[in-house]
Amino acid sequence: MSAIDSSLIPHAAILLCAYKGDQFIFEQLDSIFSQTHKNLSLWVSLDKENQLEDQDEFHRKLREYQDIKNNEPSNGIKMTVLLGPGRGCNYNFLSLVCNEDIQADYFAYSDQDDFWDADKISRALHILQNYSSDMANLYCSRTRLINEVGQDIGFSPLFTRKPSFPNSLVQNIGGGNTMVFNRVSRDILKEIGTVEVVCHDWWTYMIVTGVGGNVVYDPISFIGYRQHENNFIGANVGWKARFIRAKLLLEGKLQEWNTINEAALRKASHHLTLKNKNVMNTYSEARKKKWIFLRILGIYKSQVYRQTFIGNVGLWVATLLKKI
Repeated sequence: MSAIDSSLIPHAAILLCAYKGDQFIFEQLDSIFSQTHKNLSLWVSLDKENQLEDQDEFHRKLREYQDIKNNEPSNGIKMTVLLGPGRGCNYNFLSLVCNEDIQADYFAYSDQDDFWDADKISRALHILQNYSSDMANLYCSRTRLINEVGQDIGFSPLFTRKPSFPNSLVQNIGGGNTMVFNRVSRDILKEIGTVEVVCHDWWTYMIVTGVGGNVVYDPISFIGYRQHENNFIGANVGWKARFIRAKLLLEGKLQEWNTINEAALRKASHHLTLKNKNVMNTYSEARKKKWIFLRILGIYKSQVYRQTFIGNVGLWVATLLKKI
């Protein structure tokens, strides 16, 4: 049997951002190097704040790990460590998306504290290759929740409604740690640049749907999403999580997030389809309405929705209270 031409195997670049990540990152790196899909490059961006004196040991261990792995040519993965912009998680991820040195057919976000199943990347690429490479395509999935020692403790919510731009305006259905997207998606994100957004993954969902691209939500999980006290964003499951979201809604957090995301979308509006520009404008105008009836009517006309019944109840409560 002849060997498979490596040039025919799509290349995926893994974009991993780290900040004080020495507790779990090496387990995550090991899971990346254990992927069944071997045509990969791994780009690790250390937030500049990581370069404080108390982080020197972590930086040294990461460089040592890089040297060891890059001297194992059989693994088929090259690892590169960079210094990030020092402006937080979102800017760090977007700096990798916009990095001209990173060239690939597909791109995958990675958090520093998770654990990937061996076929995580191969599963995503297998699905994405069913779609035209001329369009923006995004894969995301449900997540399997694990505790600090890697034990399974549940799953993230299962979403069943179709991914869309109206949904993306009020909800992100895919965690960044599950996302894989193609070169067209990356080129659009890179052209827009490092704008201020609420979350890099939510932004990716908005842009891919906004330009009329394809989003695939996989109900099967291929990653362990680690839950621990230092999570930047934890899993949205259980009554405690719902109480926290409700509290944020009443405090006007959704309203604040909408304002930030809308400002970013305005800068990217030339990429949006005409239909989605109209959705954005209708939703924006509805949010500003002083009178309850006009606000409700505007939100209804915008066709925005969340994936679950409880989520939509919260959306309409926010509309009534002018917290949207």
